[in-house]
Amino acid sequence: MKIIKLDAIDSTNTYLRQLSMEEKLPDFTIVTAALQTAGKGQMGTKWNAEKGKNLTFSVFKKIFCLENEEAFYMSMATSLAIYNALKHFQVPKLAIKWPNDILSENQKICGILIENVIQNSKMTAAIIGIGLNVNQTVFKVGLNASSLKKSTGVHFDLDEVMFEIAKQLKKYSHLITERSFELLKNEYESLLFRKDKPSTFKMPNGKLFMGFIQGVSEDGKLNILLEDDIMTAFDLKEIKLMY
Repeated sequence: MKIIKLDAIDSTNTYLRQLSMEEKLPDFTIVTAALQTAGKGQMGTKWNAEKGKNLTFSVFKKIFCLENEEAFYMSMATSLAIYNALKHFQVPKLAIKWPNDILSENQKICGILIENVIQNSKMTAAIIGIGLNVNQTVFKVGLNASSLKKSTGVHFDLDEVMFEIAKQLKKYSHLITERSFELLKNEYESLLFRKDKPSTFKMPNGKLFMGFIQGVSEDGKLNILLEDDIMTAFDLKEIKLMY
């Protein structure tokens, strides 16, 4: 496992993707930064974190066993890896908020952004970006965020947490290599935030509707049972889960 430590960078994902185009990288190459000035989040959002207090890193993972339409299994594996790493550190009341946010006590502590590397129309690798709030305790007003320290009262060693995540990521990536998709999907769905509970969702036009999260489709859409007992699959761009 090759680790590149940077003091500051715009985005570890961007840096690692560029590096992968310039040289042949070993599997599980990690780029970590004390400060990320333009960290990427889902749907073009930014990940903001105080310098030196949190983990902002990206992992280069070679993938030759997934079809393009199976890419969400990498997201499931990453979510499960982080969930179990945090469970190891006794972080309380963990859940996975679809598609791949990690919550503690209903507050976001980790965001994941996976960018696939496609060559000749075939997926060959993934750049796995992880932003984890570790020792930061003050967040912007209105931001539903927490950290490992806020949840546990413990000050964590950043490298120790990162190595545990990498260890778990290797474990769950092995399930992808074995194509143990059903095992991955069942474990992921069992940990979904608000699964089988009446939940409110918001559409891009502002319209609200109620439904029950049942799980995910093979391509990562959220399966919701609507009031009229119709199961509908929604993409990330189509709905937002409200608290």
